[in-house]
Amino acid sequence: MPQLTWLTADSADFPPPERAMAEPNGLLAAGGDLTPPRLLHAYRHGIFPWFAPGQPILWWCPDPRTVVRPADLHVSRSMRKVLRQGRLRVDYDRDFAAVISACAGPRAGAGGTWITPKMQAAYIELHRLGHAHSVEVYQDDSLVGGLYGIALGRVFFGESMFSRVDNASKLAFITLIRQLEEWGFALIDCQMPTDHLFSLGASSMPRAEFCAELARLCPPSTASAWGAARV
Repeated sequence: MPQLTWLTADSADFPPPERAMAEPNGLLAAGGDLTPPRLLHAYRHGIFPWFAPGQPILWWCPDPRTVVRPADLHVSRSMRKVLRQGRLRVDYDRDFAAVISACAGPRAGAGGTWITPKMQAAYIELHRLGHAHSVEVYQDDSLVGGLYGIALGRVFFGESMFSRVDNASKLAFITLIRQLEEWGFALIDCQMPTDHLFSLGASSMPRAEFCAELARLCPPSTASAWGAARV
C-alpha cells in the first residue's frame, strides 16, 4: 500500500506520481511549501496542491486526469448564441488578484474554500513572475466571471473559475480554449472530473499518459506559449 510522503522545506522533489494513493484518489504527498520553484516543479510533473484550512499542504496527482484538447472543445447552440450577442467582454490578465479572490469567495451549497490567503499569495506571485494567468469576463465595467491557471510550455493547468451571471464562466472557458489553440497549446489540464467539464469537451486520460504528455509539452527548458501569437 502506498505511503504518504512528507516533504521537507529543503527539497522540491516529489515521489513518482504512480506512488499516489488510490483512496483518496491521487493523494501523493504532504508538507513542503508554496514557493514558485516547488509549484512549477509540481505542475510539470502533473502534481497540484489542494488542501482545506487547518490541513497541511496536500499534493495530488489523480488517475485518471480530466483534460481538454483544444480541437475537442464543444460549444452548445445556446453558448454560440451567447458568444454572438457580445453582451459580455473577455479580457486576459487585467486583474488576476480580483479573479482569484472571487474564485475563493463563498458559493451556494459549498463549504469553506481551499483557496486560502496563503494559496492566493502564492499564485499572485506566480502571476507576477509570468506563469499564472487570469481570464476575466466583464459586463460593462463589472467583473462577473473568470478563471485562472498556470501556463507552462504548451499546457494550461486550470485551477478554478467563478460566475456571477449566467454563462460567464463558460464564456471564459470557451474563449480561453479557442485562444490557447491559436497560441499553439496542445492540452488543458482540468484536474478532476465534472459533468460541466465533460459537456464542454473534456475527457479522461490515464495518469501515465498524462505525465508522458507533460514531459513532451512542458519540459523545464521550454518557454510558455502564452501570448505567442499576439501581434
